[in-house]
Amino acid sequence: MRRVATPLVMVASLGLLAGCLGSPQQTDVTRNADAKELSLTITGNAVAGGKNATRAAWVTDWVIPKFTEAQKAKGVTVTVKFDGNGAGDEDYKTKVALDLKTGGGADVLTVDGIWIGEFAEAGQLKPLDELVGKTKVDAWEGWSQVPRSVQGLGSFGERRYGIPDGTDGRVLFFNKKLFAQAGLPADWQPRSWTDILAAAGELKKLPGVTPLQVNAGTAMGEATTMQGVLPLLASAGKPLYRDGKWQAGPALGEVLELYAKVYREGLGDPLTQQEAKGRDKSFAQFAEGKLGIMIESDYLWRGVVEPNRGVAKMADRDQAVGYAKIPARQPGVGGRDFVSMSGGAVNVLNPATKYPQQAWELLQFMNSAEALKARAAGGAQVTARNDVNNQVLAGDPMLTYVAQQVLPVTHYRPPVAGYPRVSAALQQATADVIAGRTVAEALSNYRAALSKIVGEANVDAG
Repeated sequence: MRRVATPLVMVASLGLLAGCLGSPQQTDVTRNADAKELSLTITGNAVAGGKNATRAAWVTDWVIPKFTEAQKAKGVTVTVKFDGNGAGDEDYKTKVALDLKTGGGADVLTVDGIWIGEFAEAGQLKPLDELVGKTKVDAWEGWSQVPRSVQGLGSFGERRYGIPDGTDGRVLFFNKKLFAQAGLPADWQPRSWTDILAAAGELKKLPGVTPLQVNAGTAMGEATTMQGVLPLLASAGKPLYRDGKWQAGPALGEVLELYAKVYREGLGDPLTQQEAKGRDKSFAQFAEGKLGIMIESDYLWRGVVEPNRGVAKMADRDQAVGYAKIPARQPGVGGRDFVSMSGGAVNVLNPATKYPQQAWELLQFMNSAEALKARAAGGAQVTARNDVNNQVLAGDPMLTYVAQQVLPVTHYRPPVAGYPRVSAALQQATADVIAGRTVAEALSNYRAALSKIVGEANVDAG
């Protein structure tokens, strides 16, 4: 999860974003389009021997030599450099903001998807069609392989700002052994919140078992929002942000009512939600067969309970762990039967690049099927492309399930500047419920906090 930035970094970041509003970059799609000798730079929050080292190695050892070779075959001599970074997410964000504001930095950058709208509103990023030309952007073969829901990760205001670098999906994980003991089916797929609560009620009868984990409170930070509030809000039929308005109405009240039911009726452990390492504790409980159901991203499968390298290894993961889609509150609510939330990074172009056409070629190359297959060689993970997922995930039924069944119904966090503060307010609302405040009081406090963050005119209480 993203660590909390220091006040100095937060102030610096806000100042950098605000300072660019009055001076948008001028773009020329034909700039140096015929250059035969040029240099390009790629940057990302990855560094050899450190953070995201596998990605850094892929860029330096595969992308750069392969792209250079392909360009040479076309009569173009290109030198590509990787400017690796191993900083914390907020520090990296501040660096990118400074580079974009001053017209410096790399030609191709990897950024968190939730930064897209913030940078776009500040004039620091521009839609791909403005930088390269709409015809060329639309002609990229990869768009047909990237689900429209996933394309939304790199979009803002219905326009494409970049190509999603990869993604994930939230599902309901459950322990099949505990389900068998409770008389529940191994192919469990709830169709409503009622079905989830009913299963949790049966698991409650098992001694020493926590039936259900829905991340809550402020100690879990963004995990509360992404693995708790947002998927439940989507399943209640109301996304957090739509048409400039932030949700604070009855749908959020229904979500908080669900939290109250889970944690006041013994279906979940309220103390875990208040502990600094509560999420890690829930991982360990699940791996030890002491937790029945939890909402989590596919990271649980590939990074936590993975039998060989997981942080809470389960030798029998493939036999003991089940997974199901998160249902709508009731079938058809919000026009959907199932929902999910996803995150991920996006590869974008620097508006100040001297070589927009060549940088676009590099961006396409990095997101080609061949490139992503090479990147996945070190382990299975969901990519943005269906054709690649169909091949590299063929041996992993859970990740294939995410790619084929979950991504088509997924949602993304609002890519706008106010989101982190709104997320913190949502976490506090769940903390209020866990602490025993009424749902009405928690919702009222949230609305008051939201109004201060985004302005009362931008709050949807309906």
